[in-house]
Amino acid sequence: MRKVVDIIPTHTVREGGGFKVRRPSRMNSVQSPFLLIDEMGPVDYGPGEAVGAPWHPHRGFETVTYLLDGRMQHEDSAGNSGELNPGDVQWMTAGRGIIHSEEPHEEFRRTGGRTHGFQIWVNLPAKNKMMAPRYQEIPAKESPTVRDEGIWARVIAGECLGVSSSIDTVIPITLIHVKMEEGSGLIQEIAPDLNAMIYVFGGRVKLEDPLSVRNHPLPFGLGVKQFVSDGELALLSQGEKIEIKSESESEFLILAGPEINEPIARYGPFVMNTREEINQAFLDYQNGTFAN
Repeated sequence: MRKVVDIIPTHTVREGGGFKVRRPSRMNSVQSPFLLIDEMGPVDYGPGEAVGAPWHPHRGFETVTYLLDGRMQHEDSAGNSGELNPGDVQWMTAGRGIIHSEEPHEEFRRTGGRTHGFQIWVNLPAKNKMMAPRYQEIPAKESPTVRDEGIWARVIAGECLGVSSSIDTVIPITLIHVKMEEGSGLIQEIAPDLNAMIYVFGGRVKLEDPLSVRNHPLPFGLGVKQFVSDGELALLSQGEKIEIKSESESEFLILAGPEINEPIARYGPFVMNTREEINQAFLDYQNGTFAN
């Protein structure tokens, strides 16, 4: 059974055109393959106030946008365009390069309203960093959900309670949005070769280690309760399962993926393996060959 080995708090920053995000304070290099977990909002906009992320480039990784509230529209240099509504997922593999924008829908910008969601950056291994860009959009009605005794889960990637996602990921990824009623419990299997974490953005949950924590053994069955609260990212130990119990009505993401174990050279929207590759990305962007 996996247990909590570290708790990372969040801080609030401004991104893109000035929208507010809540971000784990040490997300830059804490656990492969996730580079960034940004909780967008929740924020209530008045008419004409909503902001987004104007045109900008990416290379060497994937961006996952998951919308809970609000309405956004997107467009990219590969010719993809559309809109995101509550429950929709946009999984964009930047690969060798893509330029895109994510902005409030024109109608939403005019009327205002609540925006809440996530953008997650997933690193790619060196062999995939220059792959052809690709784009997957999964509307809420096609994004599988499951209910079971006080639990609701949307399976964005991976598997939960016997339900699997249809999304095609470059590397093995688990990404599950879970809501739990007070007192409910969930046992989630995670392949032992994957790193795992939990980001709580509502309420409080506890994880139980049936044998020990920090190498202090306890009699079998007593367990050690480890709490994760709203605005905290919990990094988990190695293991095969996570046992989660809800202390209150709670909401969180379960994330897991492989340890890539390669050098990371990162500058703004580019994530490569060497400084030379970063410099080449800038040159390609400047001379117009970036997204060709």
